[in-house]
Amino acid sequence: MARALPATVLALLLLAACSSSDSSEGTAGSDPSLPAVASTTAPPTSPAPGSDAATTTPATGAPTSGSAAPAPDLGNVALQLTEIGRFDHPIAIVERDGVFYVAEQAGRVLAMDADGGTPREMLDMTDRTTAGGERGLLDLAFSPDGSHLYVSYTNNDGDSRIDEYAMSADGVDTSTRREVLAIEQPFANHNGGGILFGPDGLLYAGYGDGGSGGDPQRNGQKPSTLLAKLLRIDPTPGGDSAYTIPPDNPYASGGDTRPEIWSTGLRNPWRFSFDAATGDLWIGDVGQNAIEEIDRVPAADGAGKGTNFGWSAYEGSARYNDDQDAPDAWMPVYEYEHGADGCSVTGGFVYRGQAIPALQGAYVYGDYCAAGVRALVADGNQVTDRAVLSEQPGTVVSFGTDAKGELYVVSLGGSIYRLDPA
Repeated sequence: MARALPATVLALLLLAACSSSDSSEGTAGSDPSLPAVASTTAPPTSPAPGSDAATTTPATGAPTSGSAAPAPDLGNVALQLTEIGRFDHPIAIVERDGVFYVAEQAGRVLAMDADGGTPREMLDMTDRTTAGGERGLLDLAFSPDGSHLYVSYTNNDGDSRIDEYAMSADGVDTSTRREVLAIEQPFANHNGGGILFGPDGLLYAGYGDGGSGGDPQRNGQKPSTLLAKLLRIDPTPGGDSAYTIPPDNPYASGGDTRPEIWSTGLRNPWRFSFDAATGDLWIGDVGQNAIEEIDRVPAADGAGKGTNFGWSAYEGSARYNDDQDAPDAWMPVYEYEHGADGCSVTGGFVYRGQAIPALQGAYVYGDYCAAGVRALVADGNQVTDRAVLSEQPGTVVSFGTDAKGELYVVSLGGSIYRLDPA
């Protein structure tokens, strides 16, 4: 059975992933690429699977069509971090029926009541994954009706997997494990691994370009591979397949392009989410050695359907590999250079809670290399305001939401915090 690495060793491996060096050997940490898990919110009431992703219904706490959305005012945001629990290298948090489920990178899923108490082990898959660097249990998500749990991880061979478990009255029914998706990984880094159910009720999964550095296999612009892509599937088995292709996927007809693909040109998406009020898609895409980027595709523009985010023709908005061409590349809504602001972006959520009114409508995110919780406000493709909301925590790897739209931040160091008004 695989065991979690000692904290000091794991921390060194993860910090190496944020170094500015590059390596043709493709070892974990060869460049700044620690992925961050796309924690999910409780899904809003959704149209049937396969319907247009641009159609959304606001989740609890989001403004409805009959009320004007409040304008974010970052200058008047005052918040504090309230620790709700400590875990062994937590990497993702989701909520189901008022209970928080926390994924630990070594391969355990624990449940914790919203009002605290001792966490209860729901799933132990440490025998199927080896934690270290950018590998291990990377994310989890519940089906819209809460009947199934999905876990995203790398197996003991370092390849990406998504498994499904049925939920019972006692928690996770481990006897029902079913493999939904399998992707071979050529290198140890850039695994991505974020999963969530979108506002259309379908399962989205984000994967990096396969690793090493500089996209040596040119997977970013290669439509025949699932690497460097955002995928969209119906996890219901279809025919001889473990899942079904939504007929309105941009490449559903197949051919030389994989029909699971929703978006292309991603280097290492470390957390993505849909705005619970608008359906806009937000992605934190980890850069190479120079630029971190945050992408936003409004629901009116397809929420990522067929969008090419440019890697590896571009790193952020800067040209990267000259032998790659992406004339239709979607440019980031925000990007920043490596330095004091960090070196490995962790994508988050647009805040739609009620506890911090001045934050409503702002996108909250972090960076693994630089401590703190940050926010930005976007008007179209322009950022109109940015702020550091908190100087803590460090090693931010994920964010999560509850059914009311309140936000939680996960530190790989062990703590999970709720964002509360100060």
